[in-house]
Amino acid sequence: MSTSQTAAISVTDLTKRYGERNAVDHISFEVPRGTICGFVGPNGAGKTTTIRMLLGLVKPTAGAGTVLGEPLTHPERFLGKVGALIEGPAFYPALSGRENLKVLATLGNFPHERVDQLLDQVGLLDRAGSKFKTYSLGMKQRLGIAAALLPSPELLILDEPTNGLDPAGIQEVRELLGHLAGYGLTVLVSSHLLSEIEAISDDLVMLRDGKVLFWGQTKALLTAQQPTVIASTTNPQDLARLIEIATNSGHQAQIMNESVHVVADSAFAASFNKSAFDAGIVLSSLVTARPTLEETFFELTSDN
Repeated sequence: MSTSQTAAISVTDLTKRYGERNAVDHISFEVPRGTICGFVGPNGAGKTTTIRMLLGLVKPTAGAGTVLGEPLTHPERFLGKVGALIEGPAFYPALSGRENLKVLATLGNFPHERVDQLLDQVGLLDRAGSKFKTYSLGMKQRLGIAAALLPSPELLILDEPTNGLDPAGIQEVRELLGHLAGYGLTVLVSSHLLSEIEAISDDLVMLRDGKVLFWGQTKALLTAQQPTVIASTTNPQDLARLIEIATNSGHQAQIMNESVHVVADSAFAASFNKSAFDAGIVLSSLVTARPTLEETFFELTSDN
């Protein structure tokens, strides 16, 4: 049964062809309402083209979809409930953050009372009177997100909101998105910075070469990946013996960064530690780790 009525975004076989090339190639996915959904993939994967189709800026070559229950063919029915930031925010440099938002509120016929509420929501109220040109990149991006929130949207679409930001700016935007999730908004955030998306997203859509590699819960994808037991020893000469112990136990193992990495879950760690001790090997550390989203993505996209 289709869940397009309960999903904030639902697309089926959505395709955009330019000449002989499919920039977006028969993709299907859904974004549940009230979630932060990461839309990830390398530059050129088709993320921005997909977002432009969702916003009615680009007409699909084929396929269908809905946004907030309304068909893509009638963007006028849903755009009033969608906030978007798809390029770097454009504001007047000589005006303050507050003045810039008031200009946009006037143009969009939005209540001016929302301006200070939104400045507070994005953590800029204390700098509301400062000129935009004095803002850091992270602050400028947060003001852009405030502008996208002016319509009181049900769905917020952000295309690469951390692009060009330094680590502090990335952290600012990440914290803001986590904060917004508490308001019941649905947020679709595209990024090629997988570590940032992993930290904030409930759901995930992975693209490569215009195709969907995965869509579903972030947690489900990461849990499905094989965990690794990583052991370090006080004597590097013991590493080969640790490999032998792991292999004899039926596990794949290799030496990386002066440690032994064994494909196994945490339950194996205790017996591995005991076997090493019985063999006269002292472990300096023993941890269990799961692949990060970035490692998982590279594994899914490897041609091997």
